[in-house]
Amino acid sequence: MSRFTYVYILQSQTDTERFYVGRTHDLRQRILRHNSGNVPHTTKWKPWWIKTYVAFSNSNRAVEFERYLKSASGRAFVKKHL
Repeated sequence: MSRFTYVYILQSQTDTERFYVGRTHDLRQRILRHNSGNVPHTTKWKPWWIKTYVAFSNSNRAVEFERYLKSASGRAFVKKHL
């Protein structure tokens, strides 16, 4: 069975203008870590909800997509389409 890599976008429930992009193999566990305060970068704006995610069977593609979403053009894409 193949293992998926998820690229996800979170939106803060306390500041809806705040988004976070990340990558994981276990999406449920990762969101729990964000919302319990175990991720230093996101703890200030918790709780978070999943705005969207994409599952990749190729982890290299997931890394490339995450890198794109964190770029200026990727942030503009997210802002325009989500």
